[in-house]
Amino acid sequence: MIKIGSLINLLKKNNSNFFTGVPDSVLKELSSFLQTKNKHDHIIATNEGSAVSIGIGHYLSTKKIPTIYMQNSGLSNALNPLISIAHEKVYSIPLILIIGWRGSPRIKDEPQHNVKGRITEQILKLLNIKYTILRSNSDIKKFDKQIKSAKKNKSIVACLIEQGTLEINKKIKKKKSYYNLNKEFFLKNLLQNLEKNTKIISSTGYNSRELMYLREKYKFKKTKDFYMVGGMGHTSSVALGYSISVKNKTICIDGDGSLLMHLGSIKTVGTFAQKNLKYILLNNNAHDSVGGQSTYSSNINFEKLSKSLGFKKFYSIQNKKNLKEVIKKFLSENSLCFLEVKVSKTNISKLPRPTDLIKVKNQFMS
Repeated sequence: MIKIGSLINLLKKNNSNFFTGVPDSVLKELSSFLQTKNKHDHIIATNEGSAVSIGIGHYLSTKKIPTIYMQNSGLSNALNPLISIAHEKVYSIPLILIIGWRGSPRIKDEPQHNVKGRITEQILKLLNIKYTILRSNSDIKKFDKQIKSAKKNKSIVACLIEQGTLEINKKIKKKKSYYNLNKEFFLKNLLQNLEKNTKIISSTGYNSRELMYLREKYKFKKTKDFYMVGGMGHTSSVALGYSISVKNKTICIDGDGSLLMHLGSIKTVGTFAQKNLKYILLNNNAHDSVGGQSTYSSNINFEKLSKSLGFKKFYSIQNKKNLKEVIKKFLSENSLCFLEVKVSKTNISKLPRPTDLIKVKNQFMS
């Protein structure tokens, strides 16, 4: 295992003191360290492409190489600015990428991570990005040499970190929930009030896993789910694409981090969706499944935003008061509407994960 201090000292030694990225469960120890830095030294980006772009801007203003962190699933989001701006044959801007390597061939993981994990090294090689797989302190020394070379040649360098590589910091305190409404309570009441044959499309992370948990726990069988086990930020688009070709009610259950990752998609929903699509935002102001880092969504006025983007009605739930009545009114609304539910972080331990994804798809489509 590698102590987070060893990695941070390496970056400091190379005068890389600015961090930006998207939180990742593999890199929780890095995130916990970055929470101690001020807002001028660390920016949590909405998606990985934006993080790369922020890093490029930092270099242009300071001539110092920035550190950009992400999960390997988000490497695809980062490709455009990495190739079209930072690449050595374009503007030749040096960057340090720290990539959480889910689906590494050495570690058993979920299907969606396994697919990306097998091709992660190939993507880096295709981009001509030199990289080190960090597994020991000797790898730290190798990465140090690559960073120095990247600074000299003004190129991009990366490291891959597998699950369990960074030494766990037992002193990390879990952040309290920003809101108080129990998410399980809301989802249970929602499922109880859905009409037969309603279809649910839910975002990646805890939202889909909690939905799966509640369906099994309370034996809800009259509706069907499609779990977005990957593709963060694309939930509303999948729901839109499904809903415009069917008559049955379609429920999109999204999270604040997911919505913000590809915020423009909700405008497309507001423009083209029909009244059978019901959009629900479960807002806990946190990247809950990867460490609880803030999404900074708490100060967004989603009523004004949603209406400006084409939604006809807006509903809000913040506590148990009138919760059932609001759910029923929202579901019966004969127009495109948006429901924001301010919920706490999950308090369910050992959430299940969907494993037979082909079966999930076939059951949803039947």
